[in-house]
Amino acid sequence: MADINPSEIEQIVKQVLEGMHGNTGSSNTSSACTGIPSKGRVAMLTSLENFELKEFPIPPLGDHDMLVKVEGCGVCGTDAHEFKRDPFGLIPVALGHEGTGQIIAMGKDMKKDSAGKPLKVGDKVVSCMIFKDNPDITMFDLNKQNVGGADVYGLLPDDDVHHNGWFADYIVIRGGSTVFNVSDLSLDLRILIEPSAVLIHAVERAKTTGILRFNSRVAVQGCGPIGLLCIAVLRTMGIENIVAIDGQDNRLQFAKQMGADKSVNFKNYKDIENLAEAVKAAFGGYHADFAFQCTGSPAAHSNIYKFIRNGGGLCELGFFINGGEATINPHFDICAKEITTVGSWVYTLRDYATTFDFLKRAKGIGLPLDQLITHRFPLDQINEALKTNLSMQGLKIAIVNK
Repeated sequence: MADINPSEIEQIVKQVLEGMHGNTGSSNTSSACTGIPSKGRVAMLTSLENFELKEFPIPPLGDHDMLVKVEGCGVCGTDAHEFKRDPFGLIPVALGHEGTGQIIAMGKDMKKDSAGKPLKVGDKVVSCMIFKDNPDITMFDLNKQNVGGADVYGLLPDDDVHHNGWFADYIVIRGGSTVFNVSDLSLDLRILIEPSAVLIHAVERAKTTGILRFNSRVAVQGCGPIGLLCIAVLRTMGIENIVAIDGQDNRLQFAKQMGADKSVNFKNYKDIENLAEAVKAAFGGYHADFAFQCTGSPAAHSNIYKFIRNGGGLCELGFFINGGEATINPHFDICAKEITTVGSWVYTLRDYATTFDFLKRAKGIGLPLDQLITHRFPLDQINEALKTNLSMQGLKIAIVNK
C-alpha cells in the first residue's frame, strides 16, 4: 500500500484548512446551480426502530457549500445500534454516513476537493469529516488527540438544514467539510469507501507495532463487513497466511474469497481452549503473529489473546459503541506474553486518500468486493433494510436510489 508523498500531504492539508476558514454563511451560488430542487426527502429516525420519510426545503447554499444528489449509502453497524437503541441520544436524526452521490449545485468558491482535485457539477463525491476549531485535532499528527472530536454526516443532530445524512434524496455538504472527487470509481466501490477507510486506518495502526509483516500469520476475528474488508486489505498488501474466525459458515466462505487461507467456526468448539487449539492448528501448529478483533463482543475480545503468540500483536477495532466490559487476565494475556496492543478509531484524511488506491488494487487482483453488497433497498424501505442488518442476513446492506 503506497504512502502519499509529502507534497500531496501538504496540498491536502492546505485545502482542508482553507475550507475550514472559508465563508459558509453566504447565500451566493455559482451559475452552475440552476435547476436546484425545492425540496427533498430525508429518512428521519424519529423513534426507536422507526424511520419516517420527511420532506424538507433545500436551503440556500453558501459559497463553500454543495448540494449532492444521493446515489447510495451503506448501512453501518453504528446505524443499526442507533436504530435499535439510540446510544448517542441523537433522535430525531438523519442517519447514513457511508454515502456517495453526484454534485448538482455548488457554491461559487467550491473549486477543488480536499486533495486538490478539480470539482464540477456532475462529479461523484464522498464526504469524510467536518472539522471543528480544535487545534489538537490534526489529520497527520494524532499524538495529541485522535479524530473522535470531528463530526460526520449521518451522525449530526437535526437542525434547520435537515439534509444532514446520506439516507436521503439530497445532502447539503457544508463549508469546512472534507470531500473527495471519486468519479473514477463504481457506485458499489464508492459505497464501500467509508468502511474500507476504517480498515486502512486499523492496518496502519497495526503497522506501528513493527510486528505485522508480509509473512505474518494473521487472525481476523469477526467476518461481518468490517472483518471481511480487513482480510481484503491484508491480502492486497501481500499477506497470505490469514485465518478467519466467525460463527457463520456463509461469512467464512466469503472470507476465503476475500483472501483468507483458512477459517474456523467458533460454534464448533465447546470452550476457548478447544477454539484456541483449532486456530493454532489452522496456522499449522503455530499461534498468530498478529490478530485483528473486528466484533463488538466483549467475550470475543477476552478470547482473542489466546490466539496470539508470545511477543505478538493485537489491533482492537470492534467497539464503536460501548459494548460492555471484557474480562482478561493481565498476567497471562498481556504481561507474560508481552502482547503489543493498539486500538483503532475510525480514520484520518490520509486514510481516505489511501483507500481509493486500495479499492482499485483489490479489484485489480480479483477480490470480489462488488459481491460484498448483498442487499439493496430503496429509500422508502429503509426500516426493512435496518432490520435486515440487525438480523445478520447477507453481508453488506445498502440503500440505493434509482
